[in-house]
Amino acid sequence: MAFQSPLRLMRLNEVLDLTGLSRATLYRKIAAGTFPPQHKIATRCCGWRVGEVNVWLRNPMTFTVADLDRDNKPGGGPV
Repeated sequence: MAFQSPLRLMRLNEVLDLTGLSRATLYRKIAAGTFPPQHKIATRCCGWRVGEVNVWLRNPMTFTVADLDRDNKPGGGPV
């Protein structure tokens, strides 16, 4: 697979295909803080950052939004 910038935004259908989640489950996980939140692109358009979804994919069972903060801080991320 070609390199993808971790800042690239994926639209809903791409996230659903990549994760295997249903739309309802995705939004339920966002509300619970167990999936990365979407980023607003325009008035009626949002997307998810590739890097944030990849953090979730590494450990979907125990992911929390706090994991994103840990990975984004200098010196953070997996050891």
